[in-house]
Amino acid sequence: MTVAKLRLARDRIHKRDGKREGRKSHAEERPEVVALAKQLRKQGVSYRAISLELAKVGHVNEHGRLFNHKSVRAMLDD
Repeated sequence: MTVAKLRLARDRIHKRDGKREGRKSHAEERPEVVALAKQLRKQGVSYRAISLELAKVGHVNEHGRLFNHKSVRAMLDD
């Protein structure tokens, strides 16, 4: 009975938000960073250069360092 209630609650959340569990994506946490990265990528800028440009504007990862080029790629794949 308890398992069924929990499953229904998870399904309601999924229907409402579109996401059930897990970490928030870059787009959910910082949409302005993703928008800037997409804009730069459309201009033909490399992932590493995008990371540098984001840092110049003041956007760094949760540790205060440059975004890794793989993180930038993951931002744009969402």
